Amino acid sequence: MPGSLTALFLIQTSFIDLVSHGSVLANVVLALLALISIYSWTIIFAKWSSFRAAQASDVRFQRAFRKSTGLEAVMVASEQFRPSPLVSVFDDGYAEVSRQVKTRGSVSNREALGRSLTISTNEQIAKLEQNLGWLATTASVSPFIGLFGTVLGIIRAFQNLGSAGSTSLSAVGPGIAEALIATAAGLFAAIPAAMAYNYFGNILKQIGGRMDDFGLEFLNLVDRSFGE
Repeated sequence: MPGSLTALFLIQTSFIDLVSHGSVLANVVLALLALISIYSWTIIFAKWSSFRAAQASDVRFQRAFRKSTGLEAVMVASEQFRPSPLVSVFDDGYAEVSRQVKTRGSVSNREALGRSLTISTNEQIAKLEQNLGWLATTASVSPFIGLFGTVLGIIRAFQNLGSAGSTSLSAVGPGIAEALIATAAGLFAAIPAAMAYNYFGNILKQIGGRMDDFGLEFLNLVDRSFGE
């Protein structure tokens, strides 16, 4: 155990030494990748929390909706499911139904109601998609930023090799280490972002499909309620 702690301390010390003695441009690359990675992880945790809450609320609201006997009952019950995107879709659909009933006495324009539900669904999907583009950008760009740092490290290794006039490891070691650190930093930022983007994309498809199905169920309930 003490040997493991000593090895870990030496690794940390060596890494700090490499960064502190690295070129300014190489350190800028590492700092940029660190900031990108931190922001990506912030988005990942935030999206994981919001998607989880949205899915749980959707399931509960959809269960309550299917048990209801009319739109008024759903409207009253919907207040306790506010994080659910389906509630927002229902609100917009209910508003359109209320407008038609107020002006015409019944729901006579089913196409307008369908368009209202579709627009609301698209708006909710757009809200859920916010910041997911950053994860895709991080996944595609970070390896190239890391590659740029790798090139800088290789250049430094050759410069040290030329200055030393020999092929000793001490001459090329710092540059090679700098190159490998930049490569690892780029992959560390890119891989979680790519995995999270694909994972959230699949969840978003499920939520979108559930909202489309809910729109059809809403229309069916309107038909039953107004005898259309």
